[in-house]
Amino acid sequence: MSRNKLNYLDDLEAEAIYILREVAGQFEKPALLFSGGKDSITLVRLAEKAFRPGKFPFPLVHIDTGHNFEETITYRDEMIERIGEKLIVGYVQDDIDAGRVIEQKGKNASRNALQTVTLLNTIEKYKFDACIGGARRDEEKARAKERIFSVRDEFGQWDPKRQRPELWNLYNGKIHKGENVRVFPISNWTELDVWNYIRRENIPLPSIYFAHQRDVITRNGQLMAANPALNMDKDDVIERRNVRFRTVGDMTCTAAVASDAFEIDDIIDEISASKISERGARMDDKVSEAAMEDRKKGGYF
Repeated sequence: MSRNKLNYLDDLEAEAIYILREVAGQFEKPALLFSGGKDSITLVRLAEKAFRPGKFPFPLVHIDTGHNFEETITYRDEMIERIGEKLIVGYVQDDIDAGRVIEQKGKNASRNALQTVTLLNTIEKYKFDACIGGARRDEEKARAKERIFSVRDEFGQWDPKRQRPELWNLYNGKIHKGENVRVFPISNWTELDVWNYIRRENIPLPSIYFAHQRDVITRNGQLMAANPALNMDKDDVIERRNVRFRTVGDMTCTAAVASDAFEIDDIIDEISASKISERGARMDDKVSEAAMEDRKKGGYF
């Protein structure tokens, strides 16, 4: 089929499949980082297209903070059973119990930053040399600096000045012992692209992506799901609202948005009209102007 007969989703899909196959060809022990969010779910569909009817040439890896949304964990387990692939789970609680990390205190305490230690420990334990993730350049300015093959040093750190040129879709996976590469097959996708692809492919998602009634509190101008992991006090007023989540992460730092988008077409219309990035609903990105970049330099995905 000639290029001019392919629509833009076909182009994006073909690029992502090519990148996934490059990972399989260039690395000895890759892994696909799976959060239960729409982007990593999209990666699983792309991996199915890249490698079926064979098995994936990598396991799925989930870093579990212990404060995940129940709907996300249920979806993860059901999906793994359906696709028949290997799942490895790294638990932040294990690192807390072992004294490798110290849990934050205070009203805005979150386990989100603690994931970095668990991720790096999991990479070291299983000797992964490449980790595939669903980060996209449109999400946040630090992620916009990423190349598709992004090298991390032996300490798991990201140096934006060490980014390699990627000309003519040539990806250099050569690394030294102890280093690893983070790979982003959907870097060139936007949030709207992901949703249009999910609609086209009829991919099921966790129910929290669609509007539903939930108990929430307003904190720092954001709607946070009322839950036991959130340090609440007498000043927090719980109200029942129609909300949905544009991004899925730790419950202590992932805010909802007021929404009546119950169907996927409604969500696409809502996103098309929005002037705020989906990560505008992530409290961990608001710590400082360089919050994401600082976490990435320390080993965060």
